[in-house]
Amino acid sequence: MKNNKFMAPDPQAKIKTLYDYQKRDLGAIFDRIDDKPDDYKLLYQLPTGGGKTVVFSEIVRRYIKQKNKKVVILTHRIELCKQTSKVLDTFNVKNKIINSKVKELDDQKEFQCFVAMVETLNNRIQDDKLKLEEIGLVIVDEAHYNSFRKLFKYFEHCFMLGVTATPLSSNFKLPMKDNYDELIVGDSITSLVENGFLARAVTHTYDVGLSGLTIGMNGDYTVKSSEKLYTDQSMQDKLMQSYMETSKGKKTLIFNNGIRTSIEVEDTFRRAGIEIRHLDNTNTKEERKEILRWFKKKPDAVLTSVSILTTGFDEPSVDSIILNRATKSLTLYYQMIGRGSRIYKDKEEFQIIDLGNNVARFGLWNEPVDWQQIFRSPDFYTENIVSDEEIERNFVYKLPDTVKAEFPNTSDFAFDVRGAYKRITKENRKSKEVLDESIAQHVQWCVENSEDVFDARILAKLLKDDIKDRIRRYSYCIINNTNNYKDWLEEDYYRRLRIALQQEFAGVES
Repeated sequence: MKNNKFMAPDPQAKIKTLYDYQKRDLGAIFDRIDDKPDDYKLLYQLPTGGGKTVVFSEIVRRYIKQKNKKVVILTHRIELCKQTSKVLDTFNVKNKIINSKVKELDDQKEFQCFVAMVETLNNRIQDDKLKLEEIGLVIVDEAHYNSFRKLFKYFEHCFMLGVTATPLSSNFKLPMKDNYDELIVGDSITSLVENGFLARAVTHTYDVGLSGLTIGMNGDYTVKSSEKLYTDQSMQDKLMQSYMETSKGKKTLIFNNGIRTSIEVEDTFRRAGIEIRHLDNTNTKEERKEILRWFKKKPDAVLTSVSILTTGFDEPSVDSIILNRATKSLTLYYQMIGRGSRIYKDKEEFQIIDLGNNVARFGLWNEPVDWQQIFRSPDFYTENIVSDEEIERNFVYKLPDTVKAEFPNTSDFAFDVRGAYKRITKENRKSKEVLDESIAQHVQWCVENSEDVFDARILAKLLKDDIKDRIRRYSYCIINNTNNYKDWLEEDYYRRLRIALQQEFAGVES
């Protein structure tokens, strides 16, 4: 079957010029191709937006010319197949996509390079319907995915080049060092930003309690537990607040962990009068094209999505990335943020809004990362990722100004839970007296700013987040941080606060 997309490259067309950092990496890669055994396996890291496809397309062009052998490029998504094929065309590499429509390869002698979907190629080879000949080099795009491993046995005598922004396996039980002999690290994000190849990130973080989330078999937070947290009205309010503060009027891409969450986000924004669309993997190809055309065209468009735009999607006009989810995956963290890092017209910076403590977990997007150490010792890295409990211990809660405004007669809003705990236990008093003192302070705030018990009860409801924070800090002190216990402490706190307010005003009335 002929490839109906194929157009013969123009031999007179000018080949794209590589940047200096790309040329340097290209030289290092060809040093290995020339000096190492034919079956050597090399891994190459370059940040999202650094031009990995351009680099390996030039590798393909030069390899075919110098070695007179053919090349296979493996991808895991059809969008990446198409994008890679188009770039290869600009390098005058005669290539063919092996997708679900290609059942046999009778015309393979006409092509120098094949761009293949991993599952399709595996199925064709297993069915003995396709045999690739004269292959000397295999390039694995997004090499951190483990789906490619099944094909390695078919190319045992080929030079293997894996390409990724994050040389950390998607399965911690299958480290990349077991499949690749060496890692070459390209330019850092900081260097690419400083030299004008990537936009500068302005990061905004919001503390989010993640104690209700559970970890699934894949090592990341489950969709079910994430949906429960992020569909909660308080989280929807926090999302809307963060958007209004930093991203209103900007082209914004929101990442969620769950379809129900994304649909809820769409509804929240629409009720606020903000034009927004939702996209997930259940949308048809036509729907997806229409939504992405709308997103590209509208300067202040907001698109909420689920696990579909992390790879194979390139819209450089994106001004703001909202991580409306938590992840344990370093790769996913960089993929999501990378969607906003492209330079575009006069765009020099983009916004990152983190609503999943991801920055506290992995560090800022442009912070230095020792990829060689991660490649050599992935277990050490994953075991030393900051835990949610440790992150939440360092939360600094501040009573919002809007809440403080409701307590005009109060000047001191501070309460040191840990300091009170140390003082009380040192005096051999019961630790629960910390909460007694906290309740007494809240009673004072409500009473001095109310005319009656009804006003006081209304003010008490505004202290929900402050109370939650104090309970959290207290539970760390007594080393009992279970959700059930904290929930019980909160309920008991509110009950005692209401009783104390009733007693205060009863005494005034009498």
